[in-house]
Amino acid sequence: MAMGKLTTHFGHCREFCIMDVEDGNITNTQVLDPPAHEPGVLPKWLHEQGVNVIITGGMGQMAQQLFGEAGIDVITGAPVETPENLVNAYLKKTLVTGENGCGHDPDSPCQH
Repeated sequence: MAMGKLTTHFGHCREFCIMDVEDGNITNTQVLDPPAHEPGVLPKWLHEQGVNVIITGGMGQMAQQLFGEAGIDVITGAPVETPENLVNAYLKKTLVTGENGCGHDPDSPCQH
């Protein structure tokens, strides 16, 4: 997240908005600074925070695999929008996603 909205690339997030959901409603919201960005750190950290779904604009395949191994589902191609709007759309099954913001450029840092 940057300036209150989703960033287009997960690996560039400066802060994470973590929401608790009960009975289809957001019950708590936290904005947390992530630990240093190193391979394998974010999946473990987010799993420890109780995260089970990530909504992102873009994420590389290796990162998606690591999150999957940590029991976290990844939804890519989300629009730049506020976290509340994205989560509410996801909960209502109306979240419209486009292409993964990562993966089309072979020189992209997402490919690592």
